Amino acid sequence: MSSRGVLVTGSSRGIGAAVASAFAKRGDRVAVHCVHGHARARAVLAGLPGDGHVLVSGDLADPVAVQGIADSAEELLGGVDVLVNNAALATSPDSAHPVAETSYVDWQRIWRDMVEVNLLGAANLTYCVARHMIARGRGGRVVNVGSRGAQRGEPDHPAYGAGKAGLHSLSQSLAVSLAPHGIAVTAVAPGFTATGRVASRLTGDSGDALRGQSPFGRVGEPGEVAAAVVYLASPEAQWAAGAILDLNGASHLRT
Repeated sequence: MSSRGVLVTGSSRGIGAAVASAFAKRGDRVAVHCVHGHARARAVLAGLPGDGHVLVSGDLADPVAVQGIADSAEELLGGVDVLVNNAALATSPDSAHPVAETSYVDWQRIWRDMVEVNLLGAANLTYCVARHMIARGRGGRVVNVGSRGAQRGEPDHPAYGAGKAGLHSLSQSLAVSLAPHGIAVTAVAPGFTATGRVASRLTGDSGDALRGQSPFGRVGEPGEVAAAVVYLASPEAQWAAGAILDLNGASHLRT
């Protein structure tokens, strides 16, 4: 299989770093993206097997910066064949905004911040990268990292759940509109995944409760999400266009 150019947003740690590594291990050239964590991103970049990997940075909440990310990755990789929209503002105690306990000012601020990165940032970057793909005429793949929370709800983080639901819907809309250009768009919807950012939540009673959500008695691993992303981005997975793949260990089942 020939080497492809792969842009993975938010790949300085966690799921994004695992996705970047998985593509590099199969011989692809990877653009590692970050916003602020440049030291972490450089460490991920240095640890990738193979060569031709690059570092790009930019704030996904800024439409001008998004165009710069797409253009830089296109030039440095010699073409982006696969886009993985992984970057997101995650749920945390600081970003919680239940209606009964949140001021109107904070409610608006958190919604704006979440939607600008988690939905609009992904939408804008997909537009910019897809335009390059269409111009080159070689097709491509877009895989969006959504969330179990888009289906089951996020009562303390409604903006996060709504943004991820919007990302799932965007994936399906673009799967139809971009298919004539040979671009297959899909999404994965992970459940709780053990990354360094959430390690503290996996201790004590809270950790037991999270592991107890799945009949397997554990939470997901970044490598499991990465393996699914690599498959959906493969040439063999074109017929999966429009799919939203649940990766939650049967902790939430859609009807």
